[in-house]
Amino acid sequence: MTDSVWRKSSYSTGMEDSECVELASLPGGVGVRDSKAPRDGFLSLSRGELADVVALIRACDLG
Repeated sequence: MTDSVWRKSSYSTGMEDSECVELASLPGGVGVRDSKAPRDGFLSLSRGELADVVALIRACDLG
């Protein structure tokens, strides 16, 4: 997906050691990859699957 535009959260801007994922719009879904290892590949999810993952993350107590 060399022609895809990958975007990182604005919350991670300027943070050198931030652990973040990047997203890209793909035909039929969304690409998700590790911002620190973009050449290691990506997951391809439907928009519904991504919404489910985000909901699960929000439901977790990470503190």
